[in-house]
Amino acid sequence: MIRAAGVAEVTDADFGTEVLGAELPVLVEFTADWCPPCRQMGPVLTALAAEEGERLKVVQLDVDTNPLTTNAYQVLSMPTFMVFRGGEPVRSMVGARPKRRLLEELTDVL
Repeated sequence: MIRAAGVAEVTDADFGTEVLGAELPVLVEFTADWCPPCRQMGPVLTALAAEEGERLKVVQLDVDTNPLTTNAYQVLSMPTFMVFRGGEPVRSMVGARPKRRLLEELTDVL
């Protein structure tokens, strides 16, 4: 998987600990190597993780190697962004978007 700098990768094995058990809200990008819009989001996620790291944890999950989590949340399109807070998904967004729009969409969950 092509990882965004400063953004952790989560797997089926550690999703519970890293995302559901996190103290901060977590933005998960469900991504895939074969997805051009996912690659476009790399710099956006890197910037977001750097700027909002105090308030938001940003992680990526490779859908091809983590089918359990992908299926559990019925993720069908890449990239899908989900915000988890207190172990529950509170927001879901599909498709690449500029950082400003992504920040606007995250305002009420942060």
